[in-house]
Amino acid sequence: MLNSCAINKVILMGRLTQNPELRQAPSGASTCRFTVAVDRGMNSSTNERQTDFITVNAWDKNAEFASRYLTKGRLVLVEGNLRTGSYDDRNHPDVKHYTCEVMAERISFGETKSSQDHNAGGYAPQQFSQPQYSQPQYSQQPAQQPQNNQQGFSVGDLSDFEEVIGNNELPF
Repeated sequence: MLNSCAINKVILMGRLTQNPELRQAPSGASTCRFTVAVDRGMNSSTNERQTDFITVNAWDKNAEFASRYLTKGRLVLVEGNLRTGSYDDRNHPDVKHYTCEVMAERISFGETKSSQDHNAGGYAPQQFSQPQYSQPQYSQQPAQQPQNNQQGFSVGDLSDFEEVIGNNELPF
């Protein structure tokens, strides 16, 4: 018996080409479809920027999040899986169209609000009203020098370091 393993995982970071619109499916579930412009770099022969425009489909809480907080030009990170499909052309019965989109499993901001406001990438993102969450404030105390240093090294001042609160708040 052949044991096969398949992985279908997509991670995109790009800018929204338009404001996402929340819709209701016939089942009552929330849905939202939007396009992410993903930079591919420069074309070496023409020296022009290349961009892929990728359709993302979000459902339920992801759709509600996208429609509420994401706006045109906003940098977004999308994790999901690739879905392909096809349909027959109504006007030309012998023509079949193929589709490819990302089904979003997780959507998050690709930049902070302050970096969005100072974006130098040539995009003009719209202002967005993100709820303000109060972050706990931590004060960093300088490290105390050991009184009896027998190993011959110094701990030094650790004031340049930040305390990492969680995996989503890494300083790099």
